Amino acid sequence: MKLHELKPAQGSRKTRNRVGRGSSSGNGKTAGRGQKGQKARSGGNIRSGFEGGQTPLFRRLPKRGFTNINAKEYALVNLDQLNVFEDGAEVTPVVLVETGIVKAEKSGIKILGNGELTKKLTVKAAKFSKSAEAAIIAKGGSIEVI
Repeated sequence: MKLHELKPAQGSRKTRNRVGRGSSSGNGKTAGRGQKGQKARSGGNIRSGFEGGQTPLFRRLPKRGFTNINAKEYALVNLDQLNVFEDGAEVTPVVLVETGIVKAEKSGIKILGNGELTKKLTVKAAKFSKSAEAAIIAKGGSIEVI
């Protein structure tokens, strides 16, 4: 195949529809916008959720719940993520951020029991799940709530 023989795949290129170019094109005069109305005007778009003047769904449904401004959001770490550390290492929130296991400390770090821990570690965190606590201690490690 030579350079001058290259051509796009069948059906991959479609010519642009040139509207307002005569009545025989099928898109003349009103350019495919129909007769009058908001959709025929320039800039005539309808905001999302608008139902033609009928009370929209988001206003028909009742409000529920609230956002707790005192809620604490913990950065979650699973046990199998702690296997990157050396045997006998001390794992602190600062170390977890430095190694990139967590992006930000948030309100603290919570260690969860997913996966299997293969090393003896000293883990310091704000919270531990019961299964994580048991797994760390079972491997001969220790936990410290900070």
